[in-house]
Amino acid sequence: MISVFKKIWNFSIGEQVYIKKSILDNFLGAIFNAFQFAAIYHAILGVVNKDISLKTIGVSSLFLIISVLGLIISKNSSMLKQTHAGYFMAADKRIELGEKIKRVPMGFFSNLSLGNLTTIATTNLDNVETWVPSLFIMVFGGMLNAIVFILSLFFFSYKVGLVAIIGSVVFLLIISLMQKKSRENADKIHKIQVSLTKDVLSTLQGMQIIKAYNLGGSNNKKLEKSFDDASKSSFALEKTVVPYTLLAKIIIAITICTMLFVSVKTYYNGQSQLVNTIMIFVASFVIFDGLIASGSALAMLRLVENAVDSYEYTKAIEDMAEGEIIETIKNHDIVFNNVSFSYNDRPILKNINCNIEKNTMTAIVGPSGSGKTTFCNLIARFWDVNSGKILIGGKNIKDYTIENLMDNISMVFQDVYLFEDTIENNIKFGKQDASHEEVVEAAKKARCHEFIVGLPEGYNTLIGEGGASLSGGEKQRISIARAMLKDADIIIFDEATANIDPENEDKLKEAIESLTKNKTIIMIAHRLKTIRNADQILVLKDGEIVERGNHDELIKNNGLYSNLINAKSKAESWKLGNKV
Repeated sequence: MISVFKKIWNFSIGEQVYIKKSILDNFLGAIFNAFQFAAIYHAILGVVNKDISLKTIGVSSLFLIISVLGLIISKNSSMLKQTHAGYFMAADKRIELGEKIKRVPMGFFSNLSLGNLTTIATTNLDNVETWVPSLFIMVFGGMLNAIVFILSLFFFSYKVGLVAIIGSVVFLLIISLMQKKSRENADKIHKIQVSLTKDVLSTLQGMQIIKAYNLGGSNNKKLEKSFDDASKSSFALEKTVVPYTLLAKIIIAITICTMLFVSVKTYYNGQSQLVNTIMIFVASFVIFDGLIASGSALAMLRLVENAVDSYEYTKAIEDMAEGEIIETIKNHDIVFNNVSFSYNDRPILKNINCNIEKNTMTAIVGPSGSGKTTFCNLIARFWDVNSGKILIGGKNIKDYTIENLMDNISMVFQDVYLFEDTIENNIKFGKQDASHEEVVEAAKKARCHEFIVGLPEGYNTLIGEGGASLSGGEKQRISIARAMLKDADIIIFDEATANIDPENEDKLKEAIESLTKNKTIIMIAHRLKTIRNADQILVLKDGEIVERGNHDELIKNNGLYSNLINAKSKAESWKLGNKV
């Protein structure tokens, strides 16, 4: 148990001073609370001795006033420091977690890792915020309170004091066994929480499909089963500690009864005064409150340790290695030199060799799953190559700092993500210090200015998370405006015009051509209009470059590229009612 507290104490670094002060304030509260017993003792002594004078009443009242005022001040101070420690501890860890996941390769993120990270950032750090400060205060403060009160029993009867000590030791032994049993269940409970979070995230992300196929409510059997399994598993695990909880309460009850029996017996044997016996009766019902609170807190120790251990999991995530070159990249040639890459054990790219000259456009085409998106993501170091190397300006991209590399790359994704913020801030995401005029100019070039000014708050319109309040084409154009504003020297388009309506496609094409002047362009596209004028077309199949050249050259080859173009043309000319 001591090792667990040491682990949690080390985890709380930065807020330890507030925890220490809160424990001290709580201990002072226990001392002030003891003044109430002094007031009661003085009053009972006056009654027993038939001395109900103003002095007796005054002294008892003074003790009571000191107790109440001291408790108010110390408890308020303790609670404020406890709240500060919990809030900022969790807040700092969440920020640290956010910074950490910026430095890991995109390959790390999966449904499992997202479920794990979400559980850590929400449930587990909520437990940290709620329980870490209060755990120290309730356990150590409660024990200190119990020690103060138990020691005070020796003033009335050493026999009763010994009974209280023995009962307390047995109680703590049982609580220690319960805590040990709880630790065995901690990993199981964490896995249950992660699994449930993963299923909830999957449901939220697929809500459109769920509604389309009427799988909401009771029809969503998978999610319902996840909740049911989590409930049953958690309940079953909790049942394993119930016997210890009941036994601990029984021990306290037996201890209190024994204390009362011993105090009455010593009184009738003439070994104790009546006032002392009465005080023992009064104290026996509150003396173990601090100890019981400590036991309750120790029962939560497994949750806190689990939260701390789960957070430590993030530290084990390997950061993407970063280079040290911060000098401006002046030459934007891109070279793939024997590049291979696999997702786990599944090969995606195999021995890719190609040159992409600066200020040229290279189109990447190929069947679905051929590795086109991976090809582009490797340039931006979303993942690192398994073998070979990628050069920009004659230097391995791993030798540049991530910030320096990404300052030179803009990306326009097919699946656009917009943040829950204003439209202007979303466009400024790639250039935080841009002026409003620069934002408007970029929006005009991306052909999204007209629909933006038509919104209730114009550029200050708040959009939902992921851009839920906008159409696919509107989100795409805002994404392109964002890339235009950043004005990087290397621009990667992943099917940039996929969601653009026909009447805006030509205008947007002109805007893209304007954006891409004197830039190094890599474009994943299937539409003939967007790749016909490419300086170089790389045709991928099964992770390998099977053809390369310009449009006219590849059409003459009558190879895979020609087949893809012909198939695309037939698909675009298809109409409802055509005979197969």
